[in-house]
Amino acid sequence: MASLNKVMLIGNLGKDPEVRTIPSGVKVANFSIATSESYTGKDGNRVEKTEWHNIVMWRGLAEVAEKYLKKGNAVFIEGKLQTRSWDDQNGVKKYMTEIMADNMVMLGGRKDGGGGFGGGDSEGGSSYGGGRSEGGGGYSKSSGGSSGGSSMPPAPEDDLPF
Repeated sequence: MASLNKVMLIGNLGKDPEVRTIPSGVKVANFSIATSESYTGKDGNRVEKTEWHNIVMWRGLAEVAEKYLKKGNAVFIEGKLQTRSWDDQNGVKKYMTEIMADNMVMLGGRKDGGGGFGGGDSEGGSSYGGGRSEGGGGYSKSSGGSSGGSSMPPAPEDDLPF
């Protein structure tokens, strides 16, 4: 039976991306985005629920994130879920689920900082997800560019057997 691991999110950055270069010279960016929904509770009051999602970008996408993304920017992120585990200082097993991004579209226009280098209209966006049959242009983890290869290395602390 086939399986699918696909995530699509639209949200706002909670902080500026943290970008680092691992020993092999590859850049990796980490940041979180917030997605919100609101509804009317049983008592008739408006309730807003916010979820925070940890995003990881590699290579060219990390470079784009470093250069253009800032706290508060609206983005569309497409990728897959990945859970990693490690033992903390006390030997307790910890888990973290992250979205490994392979496509990003910066939403908004120049006035709010999103997509400020792209199409130029205030409601447009700039896409980074090239090499895909549905178009998009730009960059993804699998399109040549400065990625130096098409396979993504595991996170340095990732010791999962799968």
